[in-house]
Amino acid sequence: MLFALLALAVTVPADLVAVGIVANRNPSRSVALLRSGGRTRVVGVGETAFGGRVAAITAGAVMVEFEGRRVELRLSAEAPSPVAAARAIPKESDPNARVLQRRDVEKRLGEEAPRILAETTLMPALDAGRVAGFTLTRVPEGSLLTDAGLRAGDVLTQINDTPIDSMATLIALWPRLQNESTLRAIVLRNGQPVSLTVSLR
Repeated sequence: MLFALLALAVTVPADLVAVGIVANRNPSRSVALLRSGGRTRVVGVGETAFGGRVAAITAGAVMVEFEGRRVELRLSAEAPSPVAAARAIPKESDPNARVLQRRDVEKRLGEEAPRILAETTLMPALDAGRVAGFTLTRVPEGSLLTDAGLRAGDVLTQINDTPIDSMATLIALWPRLQNESTLRAIVLRNGQPVSLTVSLR
C-alpha cells in the first residue's frame, strides 16, 4: 500500500506558476512562460520544463504532465503585468548602466547584424489581450545585445520611454535611436522590472 502511494506521488515544484501565455489559433503553436525556483522558461506544447511535459496551452492556463498526472497552471495573479511592472521602475541611478564607444557599436552592428537577426527570437508578451512587450526567447551570446545587458527570457517593455506595444513600434524606433547618446530599456527579468542603460560616447 505504501509503495502504491509513493508511486502515485508526483514531484511538482511547489512554486511552479504560469506567468505568461501567447495563445495561437493553432494550439500547437501556443507558448507559455513558466516560472519555478527563480527561473523562467518559454515552452510550447510537447516541450519539457521543471520536470514536466507541457500537454496543452489555452488562453488562460497551461496543462503540464508529471509522470502521467496532469496539473493545470492558471495564469498567476501575482505575476506583474508588463505594463504595471514597467511603471514600477525607479528613475534613480541604474546599476546596470554601461558605456560603449559609438564608433565600436556602429562597427559591430555592421558585422553582427546578420547574426543578431538570425539568432534572436522575439515572442509577444500580452497584458489583458494586448501586446505589452516582447519576450526575448533567444539572444546570441557575445553580441551587442548581451553586451547591452539583455538576456534570454527578458521581456522588453520600453525603450527610451516608448512602450513596445507592437513590432511596428520596435522597428520605427530604429531611426530615432541612431542619434541618441543614451539608450534606456525597461525589461521584466524573472518577473521583476530591470532598467538597462547604455551611454554612447
